[in-house]
Amino acid sequence: MNLTNLDPLTENYNIDFYLHYLSTWPSLFTVAEDQYGNITGYMMGKVEEDPAWRQFSDNYLPWHGHVTALTVAPQFRRLGLAQLLTKALERGCEDQRAWFVDLFVREGNATAVGLYEGLGYSIFRRVVDYYSDDPTGRKAGEDAFDMRKPLSRDKKLKYIRKNGENFRVEPEDLYHG
Repeated sequence: MNLTNLDPLTENYNIDFYLHYLSTWPSLFTVAEDQYGNITGYMMGKVEEDPAWRQFSDNYLPWHGHVTALTVAPQFRRLGLAQLLTKALERGCEDQRAWFVDLFVREGNATAVGLYEGLGYSIFRRVVDYYSDDPTGRKAGEDAFDMRKPLSRDKKLKYIRKNGENFRVEPEDLYHG
């Protein structure tokens, strides 16, 4: 049994989704194992860009890396695995000349937000009601923070902004190709 996928904070996907990532972006799919070969964590990522017709949109995304999933089994947390997995994805995105790496995290997941800030990510924008549920029960949905870390190609930090948590967009403003 894979302990990482039993964690309630881990989003689970069907097997086709995992296989698609593994076959399309093998260099951005990394697994951590213990000494017995048990999976203790994994990172799934991809590189992508919005279609050319969106390049004049305020929300256009150029060639960039994206963290689709990062998870570490609870008993293996605080050992530096998340940092190692994230760094591996960033190196893969650098190799593919991405401008930045981005990810979406629940606004209320302070632990994850702090982890990513410690790794050099910052909030670029708030996606209102991105998640259809709010674990706190305060409202119907929960906002996501779109966090980004510039890579070496973005020398002028063109795709980073200050106070991104105050820059609100709707989920329909994002391209879902």
